[in-house]
Amino acid sequence: EPGALLGGRYRMVGRLGRGGMGEVYRADDLKLGQAVALKFLPPEVDRDPARLTQLHTEVRMARQVAHPNVCRVYDIDEVEGHTFLSMEYVDGEDLSSLLKRIGRFPEDRALEIARQACAGLAAAHERGVVHRDFKPANVMLDGTGKVRITDFGLAGVAGEAIRAGTPAYMAPEQIAGREVTVRSDIYALGLVLYEVFTGQRALEGRNLAELIHKREQSGIVAPSAIVKDLNPEVERAIMRCLRPAPAERPSSALAVSAALPGGDPLAAALAAGETPSPEVVAAAGSSEAVSLRAAMFGAVWIGVALVAILLLYQRVMLINRIHAPKPPEALLDRAQEALGSLGFAPLGDSAYGVSLSLNYARFLAEASDEPDRWAALGVDRPATLHLWYRTSPRLLVPLGADNDVSGTNPPLNAAGMALVVVDAEGRLAEFHRVPPPIESANDGRVMDWSKLFSLAGLSMEGFTPVAPEYVPVVFADERRAWEGRTAAQPGHTLRIEAAAHRGEPVFFGIVGPWTRSARAEQPASPLFNVVISNLAVLIMPALMIAAAVLARRNVNLGRGDRRGAFRAASVLFYLTLAGWLLGASPVGALEPDIGRLFSAIGRALFDAALLWLAYLGLEPYVRRFSPDSLIGWTRAIAGRWQDPRVAFDVLIGISAGLGMTLLYALHNVLPLLSGQPEPMPLAQSSRVLLGARYALAAIMGQSAAALSAAMLGVVGIVALLIVTRRRWLAAAIGVVCYTPVALSGMFPPGTPWLDIAVGAGIIGIFILVIIRFGLLATAAALTTHFVLLRAPITTDFASWRGSLGLWHLGLVALFGLGACYVARRKE
Repeated sequence: EPGALLGGRYRMVGRLGRGGMGEVYRADDLKLGQAVALKFLPPEVDRDPARLTQLHTEVRMARQVAHPNVCRVYDIDEVEGHTFLSMEYVDGEDLSSLLKRIGRFPEDRALEIARQACAGLAAAHERGVVHRDFKPANVMLDGTGKVRITDFGLAGVAGEAIRAGTPAYMAPEQIAGREVTVRSDIYALGLVLYEVFTGQRALEGRNLAELIHKREQSGIVAPSAIVKDLNPEVERAIMRCLRPAPAERPSSALAVSAALPGGDPLAAALAAGETPSPEVVAAAGSSEAVSLRAAMFGAVWIGVALVAILLLYQRVMLINRIHAPKPPEALLDRAQEALGSLGFAPLGDSAYGVSLSLNYARFLAEASDEPDRWAALGVDRPATLHLWYRTSPRLLVPLGADNDVSGTNPPLNAAGMALVVVDAEGRLAEFHRVPPPIESANDGRVMDWSKLFSLAGLSMEGFTPVAPEYVPVVFADERRAWEGRTAAQPGHTLRIEAAAHRGEPVFFGIVGPWTRSARAEQPASPLFNVVISNLAVLIMPALMIAAAVLARRNVNLGRGDRRGAFRAASVLFYLTLAGWLLGASPVGALEPDIGRLFSAIGRALFDAALLWLAYLGLEPYVRRFSPDSLIGWTRAIAGRWQDPRVAFDVLIGISAGLGMTLLYALHNVLPLLSGQPEPMPLAQSSRVLLGARYALAAIMGQSAAALSAAMLGVVGIVALLIVTRRRWLAAAIGVVCYTPVALSGMFPPGTPWLDIAVGAGIIGIFILVIIRFGLLATAAALTTHFVLLRAPITTDFASWRGSLGLWHLGLVALFGLGACYVARRKE
C-alpha cells in the first residue's frame, strides 16, 4: 500500500503498472534519497521457481547493459517473502499508451525516437543480450523526451530457441520456436518504428493464428499507404527490418539508424562523449559507389605503376643483372651428375636450394665507382647465383625447428655427407665430403685432380701449383692449390684449393679477390646501419609492450572489441601457417616433422597473440579518437567484402603501396640523374626462385607481416595524434620514428643519405594513408608493398623465372582492379 515501508529502506508511493511479467511500483529509496522503481512478481507466482529464475535472469541480463537509452537495473532482493528488483525510475510514459493517446509522431520527432531506440537496442546487442520482447509498451519516454528501453524479463543470449513474447511483435522465427537472434529484435524494431511513424500497428489480430494468417496472406501494408508524405528512406528502412528471412534484415540496430534520413550514429556517439562501438563504426559513413572517373583513374594508375615497377626492377634488381641462364632443376641435374663423376652415389637423404652471393657485387662496389660497374655482374664467372645439393646417409634434420635444410645446416658431421655447389652454368664451384671416421689402410688410390678442374669448366694446364692456404672443414691427408687466370676474369688471379683423403676428394673451392669465407671474421657494419638496426629493434617491442598493458586495462573496463581482435588474429594465424605449410620441406621422419609443425603452429599462435593484444589494447583508442579510420576495416572483418567502402579503402591502399614500391625502385636510379654511381643492385630472397609454390608461400608470409605492421603503425600514429592533437606534428614525429624501422635491411650499405630520403618518402606515404584513409587502406598498402618489395620480377617472360614475377604482379593487379570494380557497385 502507498506509504508502506519495505525492508526499512523503500517507502512505497504507488503502483505504476501491471503486466504478465509482474507489477511495478514507484518507491523512495530512503538510504540513497532518490526515486526508484520496484518490480514484483504477481503474488500468485511469487514462489514459482521458474518465475524467480526469470526475474534473476532479467537482472543479470539488464545489468550487462549500460546506456543512456536503457533503463538501469540496480539489484534484486527479498523482503517479507516478496522478491523484487530495483531499477531506475523513469518519470514518463510508455510508447504504447502515448501512441494510443496522440496517434503518430511528427516525422522529425519520430526520427529522434527511432535513433535513440536503435542506440539502446544496439547497446544490448553489443553485450550479447537479445531483448526478445521489444514492443512499444517496453519503450518509455522520460520527462525530457529521451527513450528508455525497459523490461528485460525475456532477454537472453543470441541463438537460443524461444517462443515466448508478445505475438504482435514477434519475428516469424520466434513464433515458430526457432533460433532467436539479433535480427529477431530487428524485426520487432521494425514493427515499433512502423507504429511510431504511422500511428497504426503493422499487424492486428485477435489471436496468434489470425496474426500469422494476416502476415502470410495479406502481408504488411506499406507505411506510405497510411502516411502519404512519408520520407521514402524511412519506409525502406522499416520494410527492410520486416523481411521474413532473418538474413535479409539489417545486421544491427545501428545499420537501421544509419539508413534513416540524416543518420550518422558515429557522429552522435562522439558528440555524446562516448567511445563508439565497432557496430557504430561499421554503420557510419556511406556505402555509395565511387564515380566512374575515380574508378577509371585508379585502374589506370595501377596499370601504369605496375608497368613502371616492372621496367625499373629489370635494372635495379640483382637477379636481373646477373648471369642466370638455367633453371634450378637443370642445375640440380648438373650437381647430381658432378657427384656421380667424382665416384659418389646419392645416399639415403638429399636436399637442394639456391643462393645469391653478394661477394662479387661488394668487390665491384669497393673497386670502382664507374657508372657501368654493375655490367660486370653479367659475366658467367664468378657467379652470383649458385645451387647447392646435399646428400647424406642419415636424415637431414636441420638444427632449430624454425630452420630449413641449407648448405651448412645440419653441419657436415656424418661420414659420407657431401655438399656440391654449382654455378649458374652448372659448373662445379665448391665441394665438401666427410671421410670415414676410422682410418683405413692405403689401398694405393691416387687422386686425379683433373676431374675437379673438368667439372669446374677449367683447364688444369692454365694453372700453376702453389702452396695451399685454405683449411678444409673436413679432415684431409692431401692438400693442393693452383693459381691462374681465365678468359672471363683476365685481370684477376684465381686460386683453386682442393684436398683429398685416401685418394678421394673431400674439398674443392675456387677463390678470387672477391671471396669472403663465412668462417673468417666479418667486417664491422657501418655505424649508420648499426644505429638503424638498434632503433628498429627498440621501437617494435616498445609498441608491443604498450599494447599488452593497454589490452589488460581495456578488457577489465569492457571496452575491447574481442570479436574483431579474434578475427584479425585468426586471419594472421591462418596466413602465417598456410605460408609455412606451402613453403616447408618435410624432413621425411614423423618425429622431427611433427616437431617442426608444432613449432610453426607455435610461431603462428605467438604472432596472432601479439596482434590480438595490440588490437585489444589500442583499437578502442583508435575507435575513440579516430573512428573514421576503422570504418572500412570494421566492415571488412564483418565479412562485407562487397561493400563499396571496403573496396575503396583497398583500392586506395593498393595505389599507395604501388607508390611506396616505386620509390623503393627509384632508390637506385635517382643517383644516376645527378651523375653519381648507381648503388648496388637490390637482392631478394633466393628461396622464391625455386618455383611458384615458394613464391606463393612468400606472398602469404609477407601479407601476414604486413597485417601486423599495419596494426602497430596505425596505433602508433593515433597515439601521437592523442598526445600532440595536431596531425602535421604527429605525422612528422611518425616519420622520424618509423623511418629506422623501414630502413632496417631494406637497402645495401653505402648511400646513407639517399636511404634516409627514400625511406622517409615511403614512410610519409604510409603515414598519409593512416591519417587520411585508415587501417584497411594501410593494411592493403603495406601488403602491396611487401609483396612487391623484393619480388623476382623481370621483363624476360620467356626465361625460367619469368612466371615467378607474374604471380606477384598478377595478384596485385587482380585485387587492385577487382577493388575498382566492386567500388563502382551499389551494396
